[in-house]
Amino acid sequence: MRKEYDFSKGERGKFYRTDAKLNLPIYLDDEILKFVENIAKRKGTDMSSVVNKLLRGDMLISEAME
Repeated sequence: MRKEYDFSKGERGKFYRTDAKLNLPIYLDDEILKFVENIAKRKGTDMSSVVNKLLRGDMLISEAME
């Protein structure tokens, strides 16, 4: 790695996109992962769909409590 780099010809914000969507990784504990995998396997769907449905249910409960 060089000691110094020349950014004089660099273009600020060249790759910045305001509408970019980030998919952040979520790490589940082993017990929760197995639980979600079992549900997904039984329903024949992917784990993301199961987690989204579970979280939507929690959101509805949370809204009802307000």
